[in-house]
Parts: sequence; structure tokens; C-alpha cells
Amino acid sequence: MRGLTPLAVFGLIAAAPVPRGSEGVQIIQKDRSFSKSAVTLQTGQPLIFKNEDAVTHNVFSQTPGMEFDLRTQRPGEQSTISFEHAGISEVRCAIHPTMKLIVTVKQ
Repeated sequence: MRGLTPLAVFGLIAAAPVPRGSEGVQIIQKDRSFSKSAVTLQTGQPLIFKNEDAVTHNVFSQTPGMEFDLRTQRPGEQSTISFEHAGISEVRCAIHPTMKLIVTVKQ
């Protein structure tokens, strides 16, 4: 994906088709942590990050082929992504380095 901007990479991930009948999985950000430490999804299944914290977050992944960056996410905001390929992604917060989520995506 060399040469693609972060927004272009995010567009590739977010554009994945959503399987019929699949519901999104919600991850809450509160008390400077994710509500789960690990989650398993199907390709194309929505992953929703909702900031219920009193502080701003910046959720991202640098896992090759699964990169994304939600940028600044203020309290009360939510963002949805999906992955088009199977794999395991490590998700972090750029502002709070102790926040970690492992996302396993299956076909």
C-alpha cells in the first residue's frame, strides 16, 4: 500500500462489503480503556468505536494490510470501520498508549 495516504488506506478498509445479517460490534472507550481487550469479526462486519470517555481519543492500527486511523475522536463521537481481509490487527490509542485491542478478522 506504499504511496497511499492514511485516508486512502482507511477508505479501502471501510469500503469492505458487509455480510448479510451481520451486526456491528461496539467497542466503548471509557476510563482511558477499551471495553474489550479482544474481539472477533467476520470480514466486512462493522466495528464501532464509541467514545464515552471525558477525554479525546485517537484510535488507529498500523498492522500491515489492516491500517486505519480514526484521528481525533472527541467525547460522545463514534466511528465505524470494517476490514476486507482476514487477519489479526493490534488497535491502539495514540493519546493513551496503554489502550490496546486485538481484532481477529475471519473469512
